[in-house]
Amino acid sequence: MQTSFLMHVTPKQQAMTLYDFLDLQFPFFVKKSWSQVLVADTVTLQGLPVIGNPLLKAGDVVAFSLHQYSEPTVNTQWRLYWQNEALLVVHKPANLPVQRTTRNIYNTLTALVRRDLHLPEAQPLHRLDLETAGLVLFAKNKLSTRVWQPQLKSLLQKKIYQAVVWGKPVWRKYTFTCRLATQAHSPIRCKMYCTPEHSAAQPGQKLGKLSTTHFTVLKSFTAATGNGRYDQVFSVVACELQTGRKHQIRAQLTHLGHPIVGDKIYAHDGSYYLKRLRDAATEADEQMLLTDHHLLVACSAQLQGLPERRQEVKAHQKQKAHAPQGIIDNQEGSVQQLILKDEDYPIAWQRFIG
Repeated sequence: MQTSFLMHVTPKQQAMTLYDFLDLQFPFFVKKSWSQVLVADTVTLQGLPVIGNPLLKAGDVVAFSLHQYSEPTVNTQWRLYWQNEALLVVHKPANLPVQRTTRNIYNTLTALVRRDLHLPEAQPLHRLDLETAGLVLFAKNKLSTRVWQPQLKSLLQKKIYQAVVWGKPVWRKYTFTCRLATQAHSPIRCKMYCTPEHSAAQPGQKLGKLSTTHFTVLKSFTAATGNGRYDQVFSVVACELQTGRKHQIRAQLTHLGHPIVGDKIYAHDGSYYLKRLRDAATEADEQMLLTDHHLLVACSAQLQGLPERRQEVKAHQKQKAHAPQGIIDNQEGSVQQLILKDEDYPIAWQRFIG
């Protein structure tokens, strides 16, 4: 099976040889030599055939195919929800990275959008964590990225998530503000910690950025956590972001005593994550999580400041044929409200609260 790629050479990669460039792109791809795994007659630079191992220039477009390429399996069932001539909003399933990782290059949300919609310059304007499902906003090309990325805060006016959390909060509505930062002593380097917004900095301590979320409890219910007994209370909480910081919702809900179900870093004091680092996670640890990914979904987005004038999207027939079925609204207006459909919530979510 052949897998085809299209990549761009950055200024930092100027004067690299083709094979050194490929080594950088595929750090975990096991091969004897690039000359053996590259499919003959598929390598091009700027659309022109290439033989051997030439030097590359910044801005070069490198196309090639590989024999027997494989990477970890991810959920590729994304959907197109809305588009205009410059932007599009898609649904990302849980366990699909938005952009390339060290091991996933071909099947990422960005790569899928570019291939399936024939938009080679499409670029996400914000990100979701690997395990978080929901709505992601893309610019269709470089020009749209330059125009809309600086305006993202005013464009994406309202972002609402839903989370299934452990326990039943004592509050129905609660606005929480804190500072979020990592801690040097933490055994999990990427974990974010909350400190009061008016805290004074201690020597060597990072207070972090102010972070505010508006929480609303939508429902509470009991579910089985083991032995088939319905012995634990959970809640579905709506989370409206006023700021957008790393792990903001996950860290704040944990600080408030209600970590998200399935969260490997924040639930159960991160015990699963630490065991996995040591390759010591057991079946009992998996069962403790209750789900195979954390139950957090970006379920609603409001775009504001779009042109009032109706504009027709120029979409090729071939592009339409390859687009996943979803909600596509080409009507432009000053405000566009997008809400995730029930069937696009993760299966783990539907099974857990059903």
